[in-house]
Amino acid sequence: MSSIFNGDNKEATQTGIYVVLTAATSVPVFLGIDTHLNTIGAPHDEALATAATLVLFGCVYTGRHLATVWSARQREIARNVLNGLAIAIALCSVWLFIHADFQFQGFPGINLLLYWIPFLTIGLCTGALIKLFRMSTRKELEAARTQAAQSQSELHLLQSQLSPHFLFNTLNNMYGLSITQHEKIPALILKLSDLLRYSVYEANETYVPLKDELAYIHNYIDFEQLRIGDRLELKTDIESQASSDIRIAPMLLIVFIENAFKHSKNTSEPMIFIEIQLKVWGNSILFYLRNSRNRTDAHAQTVEKHSGFGLANVRKRLQLLYPNQHDLSIENEETHYTINLRLNLR
Repeated sequence: MSSIFNGDNKEATQTGIYVVLTAATSVPVFLGIDTHLNTIGAPHDEALATAATLVLFGCVYTGRHLATVWSARQREIARNVLNGLAIAIALCSVWLFIHADFQFQGFPGINLLLYWIPFLTIGLCTGALIKLFRMSTRKELEAARTQAAQSQSELHLLQSQLSPHFLFNTLNNMYGLSITQHEKIPALILKLSDLLRYSVYEANETYVPLKDELAYIHNYIDFEQLRIGDRLELKTDIESQASSDIRIAPMLLIVFIENAFKHSKNTSEPMIFIEIQLKVWGNSILFYLRNSRNRTDAHAQTVEKHSGFGLANVRKRLQLLYPNQHDLSIENEETHYTINLRLNLR
């Protein structure tokens, strides 16, 4: 019942708005028509102006109704239809001014015809134009909302895929260590707990403070240092952030860092080299990563094939969250892998 009453109230409100708008615009319309009739010397100009005003608004609402009926059969409202209606209104208005100066002497019927036809056309086209423009705008707004909802849904799906992807890789690494270096497992489990707490509970927002994301990155680096040990040669230049005003998409940079450690640890070289830089410069977040790799190593190629999921995920999230607001460059060299990423501040 409440929905019925709400529908009735909405319809009554809309009707009231139309009545108020009609009353407000009828005065200047009446004055304009009366002035025009005086110019052409029409008799009983006030009575004619009143009748013409009523006829004009009748044509406007008739045009709205005809536009509603016509649009119901159309999938979309083409812009050229709106442009055509606007041009017709402009041409008819210009003709009325021309007709005021140039009339056929001795042919009052023709003069009336040449006045009323464009006059009625203006009313019909104005009503149709208003209705079609509102419907077109509403459809575009609904389409934009639908697209935004789809993008948001896709973004949530991508974010939900990040934690299982990270957990899968991490558990594989810990399984190997449990066989060869089992004494590292307790400390790694504690680090893993902190990492999962952030990725599951604190990274569900579209954007998070950069300082929180950096804390997560540092925690992940500590985790990898425990896992790899002295074989890792790590250089980091990560600018600390105290403010929560600078925000970034969560779990975005970690995919690159995770891949860097995976590629590096499978090289045949005795040492692993990874360099990570991050700073805020002007209106951008600048991220640089360089890691050693071995193109000829068969196992490294296998790892890279499976890591493609993470990179594809990041590229898609960048398109959704930073459209035309990011620059990503990936250089796949023979012995090094380099990432350069610039993000606009959010």
